[in-house]
Amino acid sequence: MSYESNPESPPATGRKASHVKVAEGDDGQRLDNWLIRAFKGLPKSRVYRLLRKGEVRVNGKRAKPEQRVAAGDDIRLPPIRPVEEAPTTGVRRAPSGLVEAVEAAIIHQDDDLLVVAKPSGLAVHGGSGLSHGLIEALRASRPNEELELAHRLDRDTSGLLVVARNRPALRVMHQLLRDGQVEKQYLTLVKGSWNLGKKTIDAPLDTEARTAGERVVRVKASGKESTTTFTPVDFFGARASMLSVDLGTGRTHQIRVHAAFAGHPVAGDDKYGDHAFNAEMKELGLKRLFLHAQSLSFEWPRSHKNYSFSQPLPEDLSSVIDQLAATRRKKGTGRPRHRGRAR
Repeated sequence: MSYESNPESPPATGRKASHVKVAEGDDGQRLDNWLIRAFKGLPKSRVYRLLRKGEVRVNGKRAKPEQRVAAGDDIRLPPIRPVEEAPTTGVRRAPSGLVEAVEAAIIHQDDDLLVVAKPSGLAVHGGSGLSHGLIEALRASRPNEELELAHRLDRDTSGLLVVARNRPALRVMHQLLRDGQVEKQYLTLVKGSWNLGKKTIDAPLDTEARTAGERVVRVKASGKESTTTFTPVDFFGARASMLSVDLGTGRTHQIRVHAAFAGHPVAGDDKYGDHAFNAEMKELGLKRLFLHAQSLSFEWPRSHKNYSFSQPLPEDLSSVIDQLAATRRKKGTGRPRHRGRAR
């Protein structure tokens, strides 16, 4: 088994709950820390879930993680099925540094969902020469959960990503996405002065055969229906514009292809972008695709609770905007900006 019980307060591992008295030496300790010590090796996420569901009781009552235990308290411990050690033959474990970084990027968690602020450069899953991605790191950290990606972000795209913690939650989230009940908003920097106002690009997209292992997406009449709405947020003269982007559909590379189709390719896009513009932005410190999943919101059908999450531009992208703005002030060009927030 993957955990060791505290000798003075052994957890139940059979079919029945057990009751343990708090020892003198544990007086005043937080309940969550006491439980983590009692169930050594059990993921913290599972310990907190046991508390949320009321499966752990102190003197017959539900208790919160921050509650302090007292010597002599009666702790009801639920039966815990030991977690078998995963076979190691032929299996590459996710690097501990990656696991820690992904866990630190979680900005929300409840019984059904995790919301992660994914950094640029991290793939959402392994493949194409990558042994591990975000989902593999989470599964390594939380081996007792049925974690699945609710949607995806390109490797170079930063921002908000939803992970389902169980199969029912995954089905609900997929249904919300199919029904257009999830509002996802991105921020992007594009080439040139966007003079189209708020503009919806309705152009079908087709994924062509992979070239050297990479997908290539094109606007094509026989492709799948795809709609993207671009709204100007900030202008930097004739050099560039920052746009807020709302997705009507969620096709591969949709924002990048539609932006290029409109004549304003995304900065840092080596596949669909403008090489000269990319080189100019690189001189300002842009080292990757300028695309950030800024916000998402939806109503969760199970609880009818409204969720809304936002994540500001990462420092590497905001630094580029600062330099563009500084140049604009020197030249006295461009229109008033609406920094980091869509109109």
